[in-house]
Amino acid sequence: MAVHDPETEMSVPVDFSNISSYAAKALEDGVQGWAETKSTIEEMNKIMQLLDEDLRQGGIGLAGPIAYMAIGLSSYELFEAQKLVGEYGRLTSVHSRYHLLSETPTEAQIAFDEVFTNAMLVGAPLLMAHNNDYGWWEIEEKLQMARDKGLNMWSEYYPYAAGSTTINAAFLSPAEWVEKRGYKYEETIYDPIDDKYLTNETYAALMKKDPARSVVVEFPYRKEWMNNWLAIPHMAIAADAMAGVGPDGKLLPWDADWSEYRGHPRTSGARGTVFKMGREQGIPLMFTIAQASYWPAKHLGDCGLEAMKQRGRLQIGKVADITIIDPINVTSNSTFKVGEHGIPTTGIPYVIVNGVIVVKDNEILAVKPGKEIRFPIEDKGRFTPQDREKWLNKHTSGLNPELLEGHTVDDGCVDEILDKKH
Repeated sequence: MAVHDPETEMSVPVDFSNISSYAAKALEDGVQGWAETKSTIEEMNKIMQLLDEDLRQGGIGLAGPIAYMAIGLSSYELFEAQKLVGEYGRLTSVHSRYHLLSETPTEAQIAFDEVFTNAMLVGAPLLMAHNNDYGWWEIEEKLQMARDKGLNMWSEYYPYAAGSTTINAAFLSPAEWVEKRGYKYEETIYDPIDDKYLTNETYAALMKKDPARSVVVEFPYRKEWMNNWLAIPHMAIAADAMAGVGPDGKLLPWDADWSEYRGHPRTSGARGTVFKMGREQGIPLMFTIAQASYWPAKHLGDCGLEAMKQRGRLQIGKVADITIIDPINVTSNSTFKVGEHGIPTTGIPYVIVNGVIVVKDNEILAVKPGKEIRFPIEDKGRFTPQDREKWLNKHTSGLNPELLEGHTVDDGCVDEILDKKH
């Protein structure tokens, strides 16, 4: 957005609390540049420089919402980003390019292969985000094979047959959602703010009025798969929690009552739902705890993140981040009904963070003992800008640079040059 939507004038840190205003600004000209515009080499270098600076400052890795950028992000730019992350040995976490798709040749697994190949070649860890949709079985088999070969790769899931995203997601456009995928807004897209399903007309109106509004997207076919995810080793539990917004769609203050929250119930209920489902399906309690805690910490620790080597296990000398649960009764209570979206999970009477009690007798205390988790700050970055001549000097043998005129590395020029030369 900083490079492709300069009209947003991003002068302060941007996160979920203020992204809606920037997303709306980026869309004022009718084009979400960050999602729809393919970078030139020069623009790509600017983006990589921004990524490099965050990594230099200790960023855990790159979280790439590639499903939202499917038509704007070239495979070469993604490769360059993963190469840079690999220079630091950091994590790449992705929603892959064809997330949700099942039609050949745009099956979700093919998009996984793209990021998997890059990660494997640059020797970097990989987290497949939300592997709870079409093709998850093939992806999980590949991840297990990768771990057998010593690669640090894993996935996550959340236990619902519905997801959540912002209305301006490219795959929710009429051309993608209705015409290409065959869905109807009035059957699949629920607006928790207005408490009703969208229509073609209300979708168009929201895109003009509030393009960053969060909506719930239903995927009924997931229901038959969910119990399988409970039993997959190294598959971590994710909440994919959304920021707390109220009935007016504006961000809620931290001390707001849960009944004001409008959005997907997974924000408050994901882990309670998994523990309840695991109990009902006879999944060993320690296996579910591993999905909730140990495996995420282990894989992040294996990335070299020292703070995570001290978490995720109950052991003398480790950080006292401890969740005490009632395994017989822990359960989610949130639902898709307005007023119940944010009902807290019960059966978790105590939570300790960094040795300090933050939940006592089911009551949240007004303390914040958590500490930031990141890599050490480095003196200088590791990014080296890419250009055509440098690429040719490194990857070819004596080609005439004049043949490059009018071409870019990512549009097949190397094959064309070789054809001309020989």
